[in-house]
Amino acid sequence: MRTIATNKKAKFNYEILERIEAGISLLGSEVKSVREGGISLKESHAEIKGGEVFLINCNISPYEAASRFNHEPKRDRKLLLHRREIKRLTGKIQEKGLTLVPTKVFFNDKGKVKVEVALAKGKRTYKKREVIRERDRDRELRAELKKSLR
Repeated sequence: MRTIATNKKAKFNYEILERIEAGISLLGSEVKSVREGGISLKESHAEIKGGEVFLINCNISPYEAASRFNHEPKRDRKLLLHRREIKRLTGKIQEKGLTLVPTKVFFNDKGKVKVEVALAKGKRTYKKREVIRERDRDRELRAELKKSLR
């Protein structure tokens, strides 16, 4: 399993409850661009429309060698999940006010592009501040330990 891109803000902005691995429907030029690392998950999210899951606002940069047969960088891409998984996710999203956030894109053992989508709940501002305080505290502790070991 080789990770291509991660959504670092997802952990900070959301409380992740469950992770789901999904396939993604891509064009040939998109796959080649992803292999080169030309994908960004910033500000992207997943949405359920008409019984199907779509990855919205994910940027896959155009592939240089594809010339006129290139793809649109920010088009909606279909995520491949089983029907019962989609129904279960739909129920949870409507019932509890959760959202689907892509956390990482990777190649599996067979060389297929996969997306890890997380069922997440938005964090409050004060929770985010707590995380920042903890991180700063840990950083200062590590610096002090490093000084004392010298």
